[in-house]
Amino acid sequence: MANNKEQQQNLKLNITPDVAQGTYSNLVIISHTPAEVVMDFAQMLPGSDGAQVRQRIIMNPIHAKRTLAALTDNIRKYEQQFGTIEEPKMMPAGDTVPYDILGKA
Repeated sequence: MANNKEQQQNLKLNITPDVAQGTYSNLVIISHTPAEVVMDFAQMLPGSDGAQVRQRIIMNPIHAKRTLAALTDNIRKYEQQFGTIEEPKMMPAGDTVPYDILGKA
């Protein structure tokens, strides 16, 4: 029986052109129930009153945990290749938009 890594390498993904373009997100809101994890990927623009949800991804907790492990592994590999990812400084009191999003780094 093939292991999980071999199965992933043999998996053929079909992607439509509109999905291949991707969706930009600079904010994610994560909530959960006992049966699922819900991630709302949103885009917050400077000067806007709120964030527009662009994609909602719903998955079971086991898959969410596997996704977390895969993302952690990929960030580790990215930082080995390109260097540590530095977190941006946050704006003063009450604001949650990083300076660099507003061009004020």
